[in-house]
Amino acid sequence: MKIIIFGLGNFGMSLAINLTETGNEVIGIDNNMNKVEMVKHKIAHAICMDATNEMAYQALPVKDADLAVIAIGENEGAAIIATAVVKKLTKARIIGRSLSPIHDTVLNAMGIETIIHPEQDFADRLARKINLKGIVDNFSIDKNYSISEIKALPEFTGKTLEELEFRQNYNLNVVTIIRKQTRKSILGTTNQIDQSEGFITKDSVVHEKDLLVVFGLNKDIGKFCSLNKQKK
Repeated sequence: MKIIIFGLGNFGMSLAINLTETGNEVIGIDNNMNKVEMVKHKIAHAICMDATNEMAYQALPVKDADLAVIAIGENEGAAIIATAVVKKLTKARIIGRSLSPIHDTVLNAMGIETIIHPEQDFADRLARKINLKGIVDNFSIDKNYSISEIKALPEFTGKTLEELEFRQNYNLNVVTIIRKQTRKSILGTTNQIDQSEGFITKDSVVHEKDLLVVFGLNKDIGKFCSLNKQKK
């Protein structure tokens, strides 16, 4: 995808680099030349410009973009103006970063369907990981359901999901299994990476130290994590 990111603070810069590394063509915009210099060799294009100046957009391929992310996080007024200008100039999908409840209201009024709150979302995920000790990572679907990475119990080792009767016993669906794999680099050194086992079946065998990616009710994920806690 062709993606334009406005605002190269910590969030915007990390997003730009990650999207580039996953095969997207990213243009990063910021009015701070130091930030542009920091990222210019890591993404397709990095441009220093004032996103609140509509005239400055003439040299920007906004109409060709598939996605625009307004990631400005220091100036709410500038973020709103930039969103309005981008909304006017392109039919691309727009993701807006909100800095306050009022900002939420304005973005909703402008018809921005995807509104993000990076700091709040990170805090929520961290709180969940702290409260549910067995969780490695978590993605909330809504207030009731989540997809979570949880540590397999020691007694699961060597058994299939059918033998464990996982769905019946824990009321959770296993989406996939993440397992440590050893890889050798071109320099001959070895390191371990987390790798998904892809699609799984009832005959999939759980190994020691596997992570189970499960979908289910938060309360059931919590119950399973309490079992993990008791094993320590």
